Parts: sequence; C-alpha cells; structure tokens
Amino acid sequence: MLAAQAAVYARAMQIPEPAAPAQAHPDWLLPDWPVPPSVHALCTTRAGGVSQAPYGSMNLGAYVGDAPQAVASNGQHLAQALGARPVMLKQVHGTHLLALDTQTPDYQEADGSYTGQRGLACTVGIADCLPILLCHVADGQATQVGALHAGWRGLAGEQGVGVVEVFFASQAAIGRLPAQWLAWLGPCIGPQVFEVGPEVRAAFVAFSPQAVQAFVPLAGGKFLADLPLLARQRLAASGVQEVFGNDGSPTWCTVGNPSRFFSYRRDKVTGRQVASICLL
Repeated sequence: MLAAQAAVYARAMQIPEPAAPAQAHPDWLLPDWPVPPSVHALCTTRAGGVSQAPYGSMNLGAYVGDAPQAVASNGQHLAQALGARPVMLKQVHGTHLLALDTQTPDYQEADGSYTGQRGLACTVGIADCLPILLCHVADGQATQVGALHAGWRGLAGEQGVGVVEVFFASQAAIGRLPAQWLAWLGPCIGPQVFEVGPEVRAAFVAFSPQAVQAFVPLAGGKFLADLPLLARQRLAASGVQEVFGNDGSPTWCTVGNPSRFFSYRRDKVTGRQVASICLL
C-alpha cells in the first residue's frame, strides 16, 4: 500500500519542463538570506493543500496514511510554486546523501541531496526534525544547492560524523570553500520542549565538547536539547560562516505551533511539511 501511494505521488510530481515559479502560499516560509536570484527556496506549512484531517491540509508525506491523490495534488502545488521538480526521499534518520540528476527517481533511501542542475529541487520532509538548506555562491553565482534532514540521530551521526560532515565531504563540496556556503535552518522541535535522554547528549558531547551548551538538565537525568544550536555548531565546525533562519525561538517550534506546523511528537498521526531548494 505504501509503495502504491508513493507511485501515485511520484507520477503526479513529474512536470515536463521547469516553469517560472508560481506564487507560494502566503503562510509558507521563504528564507531571508543573501542568495542570487537563480536560487529558489521555500518551506511549506500546514496551509495551502487539499488533505483532510488529521493531515490537513498541505501534507507532502506519502508514507503517513494520507489519501494518495491528496498527496499528489499537494505535490503538484509544490512543484508549481518551485518551478522545478521536487525530488522526494525515503528518509531513515541516517547520513546517506544523493547526487540528483534528471534520472533520479523519487523515494530513494537517503537523508539529504544535492545538485548543480537546474530545475531539480533538493527536498526533505519534516515533522519535528530540522531541515537544513545549503547554497554555494562564488563570484555572485550559485553553483550548487543541497537539503539535509537533520534529526538528532542524523546530526550526531557515527563517531562524530553526521549528515553535515558527510555533506561537506561529498562531491557537492569538493573544490568549493566551506566559507562560500550559506545555510538556512527551517522549523523543528524547539529547545523549549525537546526532551531527550542522556544518551543523546553523550552522542554529541563525546565528539564536540561545546555541545554541552545545547543541553539544559532536567529532573530525572533528562535534558532539553537545542537542535538548531547543535546544527549551527556542526556547520561552524565545517567552516560555514553564514547561517540563517531558525534561532531556537518559539515561533520556529513545530510542536508549539499546532495551527501552522505538523509535529509527529505532538500528534503521532500527522502530515509532513517540506523544505526545498533549487536552481532556476
């Protein structure tokens, strides 16, 4: 059943030629960052789609139980707003990345993607994890874009090598200085409510002592974790100097804004918003 849902969505997402972007829904987030006009990025919210409760209304998750045709219709709206084909992933909270081209199928297992080709949108689905959009700019021109799905597991990775480190060791970053990359962080579960166990803190602190700044102790040995701060630390350690978007304040919290954002931790059965970036 899940494969059938994905197939319906994937067929509907195919657009013959990239067109000029349509107007994005006014509730969607448009990153405020100094990228060239050839870069188009957005992050959807709950608004602007056709899905019914509990997926109302702009659900873009094909594996959450929503009606396939509703997801497909929402996907077409996304593609029109981007003016590009959003390449969807089957995310597994890992660190594997895809290099996108026109032959890349949807729903390959990965937690991020990158491309230098026009008309393809690197896209990650989120419902509490942190989306990271990346753009390389040299001499005023954008050459590569990427999108990462960064929950705590993907961000921590193995032996201190998470999805950010994998990205900056990938073909996207080879020959491109880290300081030439811009990053934008989208909405995620906020540090006001992201309660984790000591194993999560240990996974970060063992390889990055400064990560202690991102954990506030609670009673019973638990901690409140600041996912955007952890991402900013990892990006800075990789050489990225300009990071925009989510600063950990309540307005960015998926859990704390139920009318605007889907949240798996809050609702369990719910939809997914996406963050996308492309070259036009």
